Amino acid sequence: MDKKDIYEHLAKIYLDASSKKKKTKKVYPKFFDNIYTISAVFIVILSLVFLPLFFKKSKVFNSEIALVLLVDTAKINFNFNPAKKEAFSLALNKLSLKRFKALGFSVKKAKYNDNISLRVEFENAFKEKSEVYFKNIPSRWQDYKINLSDFKNISNWSQITRLSFTVEEWNSKEKADVVYIDNVRLLR
Repeated sequence: MDKKDIYEHLAKIYLDASSKKKKTKKVYPKFFDNIYTISAVFIVILSLVFLPLFFKKSKVFNSEIALVLLVDTAKINFNFNPAKKEAFSLALNKLSLKRFKALGFSVKKAKYNDNISLRVEFENAFKEKSEVYFKNIPSRWQDYKINLSDFKNISNWSQITRLSFTVEEWNSKEKADVVYIDNVRLLR
C-alpha cells in the first residue's frame, strides 16, 4: 500500500465516522412530551383562576360603567343683584334611569373665600322633583357621587326629563362668583 491509498482509507474512515455521529439523534421518551403539555395546561389554569382575583383587588383596574351626560365644562356665572338664583340644566328627553344607581360629577368654584352650596335636582315627566344640596363647594376640582335613592321625591325613574345644578342667593356668601361643573355621568 502506498501513501495515497493509506490517506484515502483514513479519510474514508474519518468521514464515515463523523457522518455517523451527526446522524445520531437523542430520542426522549414520550413521558417528557406529556410533562411539558401537562405543565403548560397547569400554568394556563392557574392564570385563569388567580389573575381575575388580582384584578378585582387592584385599584388600577377598578373602573365604573357610566353614561356621560356632559362632555364640556359647564359654567354657572351668577350675579345676584337682580336674580335670586342661577341654574345650569341638562334636558334628558325622558331618559330611563332605572338601570343606574348613582349620579357623579366634578365641581369647583372660582373664588377661594366664597362659601357656596349647590342644589342638584332631577325632574321626571310626571312633574315629580327631588333635590339634594352639596355644601361648601371647594375651589379645586372635587368629584361627588350620590345615590339616586337619595332623591326621595322621585318615584318613577323611567322618564327623567331634566337634571339641574342651581346656585341660590341664600346659599352663597358672595353676590357674584362662578361655579364650574364637569364630568356629569350616571353610574351603574
